[in-house]
Amino acid sequence: MLRSGIERFYGRYLRWQVKHIPRHVAVIQDGNRRFARDQGLDTAVGHRLGADTTEQVLDWACDLGVRHITLYTFSTENFQRERSELASLFALFREKFIAILTDERVHKNHIRVQMIGDRSLLPDDLLLTIEAAEKATLHYADYYINIALAYGGRNEIVHAARSILEEVNQGGIDPGTISTTTVESHLNRGAPIPPVDLIIRTGSDCRTSNFLPWLANGHESAVYFCAPYWPAFRKIDLLRAMRVYDQRMRLKESAGRRD
Repeated sequence: MLRSGIERFYGRYLRWQVKHIPRHVAVIQDGNRRFARDQGLDTAVGHRLGADTTEQVLDWACDLGVRHITLYTFSTENFQRERSELASLFALFREKFIAILTDERVHKNHIRVQMIGDRSLLPDDLLLTIEAAEKATLHYADYYINIALAYGGRNEIVHAARSILEEVNQGGIDPGTISTTTVESHLNRGAPIPPVDLIIRTGSDCRTSNFLPWLANGHESAVYFCAPYWPAFRKIDLLRAMRVYDQRMRLKESAGRRD
């Protein structure tokens, strides 16, 4: 009871400190399996607890005014995991995408849900549920949730390059006019995703793991690494991350005034 009271007070203090709200937060949800192992739980339970945390974080981000959030849910490298774990994960993904169709929070807050990643690598039944969720929220534009599934940053740039080359061959693009804007418009199948302001990675691993290299690294986003495994991530951890972004913005403002 005492600890929860202290955390609430500290959370309010952190929120008071954060004056600049990032428009786009990207999260590397790391540590589900390690959390389960440390707690003596089955790996599938760790993933489900991580999914519960995801729903909480989405609520917090929406309440704080973060309009775009991208979740690194499953990478291209994750396909190397055991078949039983993959089956459990895909079943969990299907369940969560199906739930979006009737989730009151999604429709009340006008949240658009979209997947980024290599769709050709996903099972057909999962892809159908993803497309149904995308279609059901296509007309929303207040908040955006981007689910990175079968995602790899370099792979995404390769697909964008192929798409641009195809348009060049068809006469739709003059090679001499290709710019950074051209590349960005071909990333993620043209999904409306702005540059990343803040990357968060849980689980004490200090690397960005091929995540949104163009939209994050290319735009010098703030990065926050923290110790808690994803299932143990708290609102105060999110606020601490946002404080890092706020501090970066204050430094930029201060530098601008000196100039």
